[in-house]
Amino acid sequence: MEYLTEAAERSPGRILCCECGVPISPNPANICVACLRSKVDISQGIPKQVSISFCKQCQRYFQPPGTWIQCALESRELLALCLKKIKAPLSKVRLVDASFVWTEPHSKRLKVKLTVQKEVMNGAILQQVFVVDYVVQSQMCGDCHRVEAKDFWKAVVQVRQKTLHKKTFYYLEQLILKYGMHQNTLRIKEIHDGLDFYYSSKQHAQKMIEFLQCTVPCRCKASQRLISQDIHSNTYNYKSTFSVEIVPICKDNVVCLSPRLAQSLGNMSQICVCIRVTSAVHLIDPNTLQVADIDGSTFWSHPFNSLCHPKQLEEFIVMDCSIVRDLKRSAGAGMISKKHTLGEVWVQKTSEMNTDKQYFCRTHLGHLLNPGDLVLGFDLANCNLNDEHVNKMNADRVPDVVLIKKSYDRTKRQRRRNWKLKELARDRENMDTDDERQYQDFLEDLEEDEAIRKNINIYRDPAIPVESDTDDEGAPRISLAEMLEDLHISQDATGEEGAAMMTS
Repeated sequence: MEYLTEAAERSPGRILCCECGVPISPNPANICVACLRSKVDISQGIPKQVSISFCKQCQRYFQPPGTWIQCALESRELLALCLKKIKAPLSKVRLVDASFVWTEPHSKRLKVKLTVQKEVMNGAILQQVFVVDYVVQSQMCGDCHRVEAKDFWKAVVQVRQKTLHKKTFYYLEQLILKYGMHQNTLRIKEIHDGLDFYYSSKQHAQKMIEFLQCTVPCRCKASQRLISQDIHSNTYNYKSTFSVEIVPICKDNVVCLSPRLAQSLGNMSQICVCIRVTSAVHLIDPNTLQVADIDGSTFWSHPFNSLCHPKQLEEFIVMDCSIVRDLKRSAGAGMISKKHTLGEVWVQKTSEMNTDKQYFCRTHLGHLLNPGDLVLGFDLANCNLNDEHVNKMNADRVPDVVLIKKSYDRTKRQRRRNWKLKELARDRENMDTDDERQYQDFLEDLEEDEAIRKNINIYRDPAIPVESDTDDEGAPRISLAEMLEDLHISQDATGEEGAAMMTS
């Protein structure tokens, strides 16, 4: 008897629902759950259908009061945006759970299942699950509207280089593609001496300026023009213009340094060859193999120009070549290139083979040249040089010929080139017929310079067989290990939004 009494005291008592008479456990309202739900609807006041704005052009959703954000389907960001649309009614209940209910991506509908709790009738807590239907309405955002109205850009970056060759621009284009710096541009326009990048905000343009200053030697100037103003709210609308000037030196240019600059670089010769342009101008002295890097600030403090036009390159044939083993270096000399070999060569122009005229010079290409090879160079002895630094030099210190690079059969190189590069989508105006030749020069430079290839994405060209031509005369090639596969992802059943999710 004592045991039964203790068990009865521990077990909760049962009561009858005051509405339907069903036995239930005691609760503050003394009503069963079914009757309580029939009397009270805690979701009352929360809208069951809400509209949400979506811009088709830029694939963004509108977040009040004036922000457009990028959200993937069924993402946490989109769920947060949907909940903010009903934030005020939801504040009266306790949100327990929220999740998406699958809908067909092209149905223009988003369904969110909500689980809420609320205290009702003398402290009883009621939980309810319901679905809110969001209707996706098309609305053009302000940025896209300005694009359609042809008054879209707020800032423009004008990149210029006063040279006759576009090698630096081709290199810069590949860097922009590799690091995705073109994604925020509204439009890219190509003109005869540079590129214009248009942006919808000044911040995007400033980000591009910082990228250019880290990748190429340049200097920048900024200006702005007032478009409109509101004197009552003290707001102003400006259009900003950033002018970026890249140093006017390209790869394979022959330059003449000022005496002061040459001395500061370790007593280099004033006549040097530019072997590449990256974040600095890389120079080599063909007489001593001494190398130096000149950044943008140093160049603008001690400017120098290219001595010869790229079209003035002449073809020479190597008559004799000998390697210089022991080189006497002057006091205070700088770094010596380990990738080049100093050689003394006798060359003759292929256009003067019927004469006995030959030229003697030193070159940094001693590791590549053999008697009978063809090489491209500048004939300074018979060239009209109009440079202030050259005019002040002793004539004995100006070489007769400066050799630039070994010459190969261009037709064969193009035929066996089994790789390709991507290009920026841009508006072209005043295209020059010389651009294709300059682009082929840039591709040949990539094959010859491994240091530049490391900064560029090179893609395998499936249209060209791997071993299309074995008779390449020893011309440099790019290995398959350095090539990337060009990945193409087509749109799936989710449409443009799903494709963006896959590629992000």
